[in-house]
Amino acid sequence: MPTFSFDGKKSPDSMTLPMMSLREVVMFPKSIVPLFVGREASIKAIETAVADYGKQIFLVTQKSPEKEHPEADDLYRVGTVSKILQMLRLPDGTIKVLFEGVSRASWDPDVDMIPYAEEEGDYPKARFQVLDESGDETAEGKALIRAVQDSLEEFGKVNKKVAPEAILAMSTIKDAGQLADQIMPHLKIDFSRKQEILEELDANRRLERVYELLLGEIEIVSIEKRVKGRVKDQMEKNQREYYLNEQVKAINKEMGRDDDPQAEAQELEAQLDAKPMSEENRERVRKEIKKMRTMQSSSAEYTVVRNYIDWVLDLPWDNIKDDKDVDITNARAILDEDHYGLEKPKERILEYLAVQTLVETMKGPILCFVGPPGVGKTSIARSIARSMDREFIRLSLGGVRDEAEIRGHRRTYVGAMPGKIIQSLKRVKFNNPVICLDEVDKMSADFRGDPSAALLEVLDPEQNYAFNDHYLDLDYDLSKVFFITTANNLEGIPLPLQDRMEIIRLPGYLETEKVEIAKGFLLPKQIKQHGLKPDNLKVSDNAILDVVRYYTKEAGVRNLEREIASICRKSAMKIVEEHDRDKSIQISKQSLQKILGVTKYTYGEREEEAQVGVCNGLAWTQLGGEMLLVEVVLMPGKGKVEITGKLGDVMQESARAAVSYIRSRSDLLGLKPDFYKLVDIHIHVPDGATPKDGPSAGVTLTTALISALLNIPVRNDLAMTGEITLRGRVLPIGGLREKLLAAHRGLIKTVLIPADNEKNLEDVPKDILKDLEVIPVKTMDEVIDRALKGDSKNVWVRNHGEAPVAACLLKEEFQRPARQ
Repeated sequence: MPTFSFDGKKSPDSMTLPMMSLREVVMFPKSIVPLFVGREASIKAIETAVADYGKQIFLVTQKSPEKEHPEADDLYRVGTVSKILQMLRLPDGTIKVLFEGVSRASWDPDVDMIPYAEEEGDYPKARFQVLDESGDETAEGKALIRAVQDSLEEFGKVNKKVAPEAILAMSTIKDAGQLADQIMPHLKIDFSRKQEILEELDANRRLERVYELLLGEIEIVSIEKRVKGRVKDQMEKNQREYYLNEQVKAINKEMGRDDDPQAEAQELEAQLDAKPMSEENRERVRKEIKKMRTMQSSSAEYTVVRNYIDWVLDLPWDNIKDDKDVDITNARAILDEDHYGLEKPKERILEYLAVQTLVETMKGPILCFVGPPGVGKTSIARSIARSMDREFIRLSLGGVRDEAEIRGHRRTYVGAMPGKIIQSLKRVKFNNPVICLDEVDKMSADFRGDPSAALLEVLDPEQNYAFNDHYLDLDYDLSKVFFITTANNLEGIPLPLQDRMEIIRLPGYLETEKVEIAKGFLLPKQIKQHGLKPDNLKVSDNAILDVVRYYTKEAGVRNLEREIASICRKSAMKIVEEHDRDKSIQISKQSLQKILGVTKYTYGEREEEAQVGVCNGLAWTQLGGEMLLVEVVLMPGKGKVEITGKLGDVMQESARAAVSYIRSRSDLLGLKPDFYKLVDIHIHVPDGATPKDGPSAGVTLTTALISALLNIPVRNDLAMTGEITLRGRVLPIGGLREKLLAAHRGLIKTVLIPADNEKNLEDVPKDILKDLEVIPVKTMDEVIDRALKGDSKNVWVRNHGEAPVAACLLKEEFQRPARQ
């Protein structure tokens, strides 16, 4: 008996190895086989073999593959001593092991097997005897080897799963037993027959049996190939027969014996001829109908083509709703009925309608209404459609990230559909509706594309006459569609898209406008919706004004409508409780707090008395204009400037510019040249939790600083706005309309504005201007003359004369009272 050696920690004389059972796999010597191992006992046996037995293991095949824990009688008596070449642990807990067969070995389960331990995961060990392989090198053996190797070439041709390199390697083997063992893993035979080959010790006889199996495998593969060929021919024959049968069915349906697909195709062609589309588009759709004729109605492609044809034929194409005879007077009345104010958008629509009545064709305008929430951007788009007697479509683009929402999907995708615009046109059946693209500034781009880029073609009057939807893949004319887009601000809209639209800004409503809207629109609407009669509820103008001022703070009127609805609910409950449907409820300013509760907001009002270092500024917000107090205090110090009130970068720069301007004019103001080194300056803007920014507070900051330095109060009935330069020039600002309203509401009598903003006074309501003295100024000299309280010539020396010493810079002067 030959000796067997290994590199483990055990003694070679014991000839004991961990044993692992195989299911439906027979390991042969000199062969390399990868196996996936998942049983706990098998994994333990492999780990022990690697750690203690020099990667040697005894592999034995089970007689019954279904047994999870085979006993000794369930294993064959002959196995293969193998070496573990590679081991890889997988995430699911199993391991992939590459085994190499070393030699045949036999064992006696009654004597050689060390049984399983009782704990789960333990493995058996076995003592074995390496078997002698007999077989002399004879002429018959050589002939057998040659015959087998010739058959291997044929086997490689018919069985493409065996690598040519493996066939080439086996063709060079000259040992009969080794050749037989190398061939066996490539044959698809039952594992029990493979076990018989493993137990055959005579090499020549073993190779002879392998030769028989190899010839049988070649014959089986050849037969399988012929069977596949016959099946393929039969399938082609069946397809031809099916096609001919379908033709026969078509003939029968042509004769009226059944539903006729060809008649359906002819009906589609008749609908196509009636559609007012270009010949190029018509021809392409006709090709799709022709393709549909030759398809089986049960096929998936037939459904795709049919859906496409239905989409094309359902579109309005050049079906135009006639609006040439639109009555401009009636349109104006409709717009005024639905919305108070908003004169610019209304005027633009009436201009379009007037031109439309004079010309044959006109490209639809593309308007963009920009303004804060609640000012009526979407509702005025609906009123425009009503005034033009056109269909109205609203598409919300807020949160849209996919370009296919605009351009559609290509037909190659499952469930493909056209974009939202084409879908909407199919729904309204006319090709000249009013389409409102709502919240166009809320779109965003991701890996699915940029929908705002897809809108570039849609909203370009020079391109949208040939809009190409990905699903239709046809040029579609959108030039007659009246597009209206809405946005809260322009920052979210790409510049190329802005360039294609006519921007119309809708500012926030003034207090006076909100009161009129509440009286004329919101209150009657809510009275009706709450089941009340007009005589049941009367709300005074002062009460409505208090609702606007103290219970809402917005640019639009949404919250105002909610508060009015609350008044209506309380009134309805009172009427129901008292069982008096004719009861009249009067809501006055005094009774308002009992109904709506304590006030929610306040608004800026002027100071009761003029104070040193306190100046009234005016600010613009999206919610309207606001009074903005600026406070300055001086303290003995070394020239430190502190700026608080959550001011933005631009506003902080304005404060620094004001300090620099005052230093440059110190001699004219009567200040020492180094006055800024003697005091610390603290500038504060109250309502510190609210962020503030912008350059228009420049003159306010400068005036407050000069007031504090000269110890002269600023007029409390005066407010100002304007940007300042280092030379003392007053530059124009924005939001003048809202700022003057805030001044009027804060009981201000005089407002200083930049001279360049004088032209914007046309946009300010006349009832506001009649209560305000608005003074345009060009320089800070003019501002100081009018803002500081007292005799200005003793304060501001222009060319000559005495230069008063700044009271705040002399210690003994700190207690001097302010001049009145």
